[in-house]
Amino acid sequence: MELGFSSEELAFRAEVRAFIDAELPPALRRKVAEGRALRKDEIVGWQRTLNRHGWATPNWPREHGGPGWSAVQRAIFLDELHQAPAPEPLSFNVNMIGPVLIHFGSEAQQRRFLPRAANLDDWWCQGFSEPGAGSDLAALRCAARRDGEHYVVNGQKAWQGMGHHADWMFTLVRTDATARPQAGITLLLIDMKSPGVTVRPIITIDGRHEVNEVFLDDVRVPLDCRVGDENQGWAITKFLLGNERTGIARIGMSRQLLRRAKLLARALDADDETRVLEQAALIEIGLKALEVTQLRLLDAARHAEGRPDPRSSILKVQGTELRQAASELLLRVAGPRAARCAAEFDDEADAMSTVAAGYFTLRAASIYGGSNEVQKNILAKAVLGL
Repeated sequence: MELGFSSEELAFRAEVRAFIDAELPPALRRKVAEGRALRKDEIVGWQRTLNRHGWATPNWPREHGGPGWSAVQRAIFLDELHQAPAPEPLSFNVNMIGPVLIHFGSEAQQRRFLPRAANLDDWWCQGFSEPGAGSDLAALRCAARRDGEHYVVNGQKAWQGMGHHADWMFTLVRTDATARPQAGITLLLIDMKSPGVTVRPIITIDGRHEVNEVFLDDVRVPLDCRVGDENQGWAITKFLLGNERTGIARIGMSRQLLRRAKLLARALDADDETRVLEQAALIEIGLKALEVTQLRLLDAARHAEGRPDPRSSILKVQGTELRQAASELLLRVAGPRAARCAAEFDDEADAMSTVAAGYFTLRAASIYGGSNEVQKNILAKAVLGL
């Protein structure tokens, strides 16, 4: 087992770091470091910078416009983005619908959607969760009935991220109410400008507008916007959710939170600073152990490219719990200054005004991308054989 990086991989890391240093606007770097919400134009602009360099779609194969990187290169690239810090490419486009279309889409769908997804000419969003179907997606009730060359869709989606920015939504619908729950689901691509689509904001506890509820009332979707066969959406869903968890350990993000906490701790008295540094050290020990685990999985991936490893659920569980612990430490160090309202999240506001929002946002990290409870079940069955 090789837990270090080869000379070629180290050279690749240096190349990525130099590119980010040269191309990432300082103001954007600062906003990411301070946990500020990014504007749509900032996200689009950075992704297009990456795309001009061929790096906007790190997990896509070369024949579909990606760089054709190995699992190790992808992990290095993501780590350098987190440590810079810089925005990741939009996950809905790059980690979700892109790989789905590459594996299950028609040639016409690939030609139509993939280049635009890579360049963020189309902003995609995910229409999976519903008021009664979140972690249990098989309970979804949003229905689609066939009407000639269209499907007619009726239902509601909830907790739908960034839908107010989106041009298209990849959506799970029930096309056979008589089949067992997993067998009657289909994946459709819905133009968000279609008549009958209504997006309403959900303001979360951090005061931000990042998620929405979406109502679909007699929305007509052409047959050529169905991905795969009718009633075969469950297999596509499992594939997509596996890609959603790519890089979810986000060790670099946790380290950024700890750096910020230790910097703020310098303003405390000596005893309080010591306590903060001790707590940060405990989290850093956990991050080092997680990093070694990630290296072990990357070494295995060198010899099993493309095959999912259920042990990656360890990265999701530990990564999110450590990131939550780091955000809690930062919140405690920031103190009352962290409690300023979301209306003050402008570029000139006190940087501490984002700390509480980041803390609240990360409460959901152990739920999205497959809840940690689900990940523990995967580990129990697929790894421990229980």
